[in-house]
Amino acid sequence: MKTSLFALLAVVLAPLPAAAQTSDLNPAANREVTVPQDITVEQDDGPLTGTVTDDTPWQELGIAIASFATSSDVATPANAQGTGALGLELARIVYNDLRSNGLFRPVGPDALPRPSYGQITAPAWNVWQGRSAEMLVQGYVRANPDGRLTIGCYLYDVQLQQEQARAGWVVQPSEWRRAAHRCADLVYSRLSGESPFFDSRIAYIAETGPRDNRVKRLAIMDSDGANHRFITNGQSTALTPRYSPDYSRIAYLSYVDGNPRIYIYHIDTGRQTLVTQSSNPTFAPRWSPDGRWILYSMAIGGNTDIYRVSAAGGGTPERLTNGPAIEVGGSYSPDGRQIVFESDQSGTQQCYVMNADGSNQRRISFFGGRCATPEWSPRGDQIAFTHIVGDFHIAVMSPDGRNMRTLTNAWQDEAPSWAPNGRIIQFFRVERGSGEPTIWQVDLTGENERQLRTPVGASDPAWGPVLP
Repeated sequence: MKTSLFALLAVVLAPLPAAAQTSDLNPAANREVTVPQDITVEQDDGPLTGTVTDDTPWQELGIAIASFATSSDVATPANAQGTGALGLELARIVYNDLRSNGLFRPVGPDALPRPSYGQITAPAWNVWQGRSAEMLVQGYVRANPDGRLTIGCYLYDVQLQQEQARAGWVVQPSEWRRAAHRCADLVYSRLSGESPFFDSRIAYIAETGPRDNRVKRLAIMDSDGANHRFITNGQSTALTPRYSPDYSRIAYLSYVDGNPRIYIYHIDTGRQTLVTQSSNPTFAPRWSPDGRWILYSMAIGGNTDIYRVSAAGGGTPERLTNGPAIEVGGSYSPDGRQIVFESDQSGTQQCYVMNADGSNQRRISFFGGRCATPEWSPRGDQIAFTHIVGDFHIAVMSPDGRNMRTLTNAWQDEAPSWAPNGRIIQFFRVERGSGEPTIWQVDLTGENERQLRTPVGASDPAWGPVLP
């Protein structure tokens, strides 16, 4: 897989004619890109505030997100209407990214005046102060002679009349949406102190057909649902996908031969490899944080235990649990030292934690109901899970089982998957009587839910890390 689809422009501290080096996909192909005097770009130099450690609702911050300007409205493969129309689309994506996380109160470009190219580095402060905007996001898009696009993003404090952050990217026309997500990440991280997450992708199971004969295909898409594509053809049922930490592979469950087996799909080549050669049913794959191991469950003679095997293929699987109970799933802590899993060894379906070698197993869920599909937060401070108390809800708890909080209150919400920054949880929902699964997101306050639109029914979402 490509290590990066972006070339980040170098820091320019003064509004003078400057040149920036691009780190292209091929280092040998690096070349100098001239940046005009009135458009300079730099990387973000850190957050304005400290890292957010609580989960209480924030006071929403007003942000105006204006249409990105262009130096010359010319044709581009990225948009049939030209760079002017593309600038509006870029701002719309930034707006949509920022409006649904409960932290900001953005106003999108369709309700705002459009700044000129020269105003990108010299905002018309009186215009934005008159609209009661606290923060302003402006940007530009320029078509380069080689067919690529240069896209810049600026964040301003309107009250202080000061620039707070800026960044720019040189991208292929097909990657312009990633630049918009990167801009949203810049704003989000700068204002919240949190890690970015918009420039990421989601794998899920696309479902079609009648309830008694569902076709379930592996599919992937951007974090906002764009650039959707199916990976498998639906001839064999696919379930529970998970991205590798480097985005190069997806581990998932497939019924290729009529029995559940774990396969790894190699994104660059489309090649698929079987994780183990066992004739026993295997399921619930999870990657270790370093990408070296696949954690999975295997049923032998009516007993199900958790194993791990080398992700490189080959080698003998290592059994981590060994008892008469059913141990399923498993999710590593970010440091790789512990694993959370579900087991019925206490008589009901509950969540347990053990060391990475299978030692020191202990139950952590003692709050009533059942505990299923646990997933460790990328931050390491919380575990998300499906809380079954008649209905199915998404809940979180501390790694020791304390501080349990329910985040959703629908009929059937299950299979949580964390955003890369550990603040948003994605899951799938089935409404009572519908049978049609849909993907939803909720933040850690439980106050901000939103549905992620997909072209067909969707279940088993898996949020990957921020793209390299």
